Amino acid sequence: MSQQDILLIDDDTDLCELLVDYLANDGFTVESVHDGQLGLERARSGQHGLIVLDVMLPHLNGFELLRTLRQHSFVPILMLTARGDDIDRIVGLEMGADDYLAKPFNPRELVARIRAIQRRAAAPNLPSEALCVGDVELHSERRTVHCAGQPLNLTGVELVLLEQLLRAAPQALSRDALCSAALGRPYSPLDRSIDTHVSNLRKKLGPRSDGGERIIAVRSVGYAYVP
Repeated sequence: MSQQDILLIDDDTDLCELLVDYLANDGFTVESVHDGQLGLERARSGQHGLIVLDVMLPHLNGFELLRTLRQHSFVPILMLTARGDDIDRIVGLEMGADDYLAKPFNPRELVARIRAIQRRAAAPNLPSEALCVGDVELHSERRTVHCAGQPLNLTGVELVLLEQLLRAAPQALSRDALCSAALGRPYSPLDRSIDTHVSNLRKKLGPRSDGGERIIAVRSVGYAYVP
């Protein structure tokens, strides 16, 4: 498996043909399938470094596929959603998608999103020592996180967000800084992706021992981790 190996799951065969050719010119090897059930089988094979997943699929829709796959795999997933359908985007992110792209889109934007996800997924060039804040221990090199002694299964976006927040704690980081680090793009007030990812991370971490939230929203700024 290589980061350049992509699984494209979309029932629009014309779009798939276009994207397979376009991504091949950027050095990617793309396997395309047009059925949700078959897509899940191929996704479970572990042969792909990233999955591009459409919401509307025959036999098994994208949400069901994502939910099932996330039970045992944290391969990066980019969801394709209908233009203007905020519900699909939010649901996809809440269920563990790393990012989304609304149709119709420019293939160049798809490549940019894929590259951003790949940069996050690559092992960071940071010291191998553990980053410890309270009862949270994060190993950047190993890409592992323990909270109160228990391992946490985080997506690539969630791991980057947590690392940024822990390193800054207890100072707040702006949404723009978090969006740039975790999603590889500037923050837009109309894009609630970063807020959804922070919400997912907060749920996985659970409350502090005193019952308070570990990650708090700072008005007009962004978010802060509270040790």
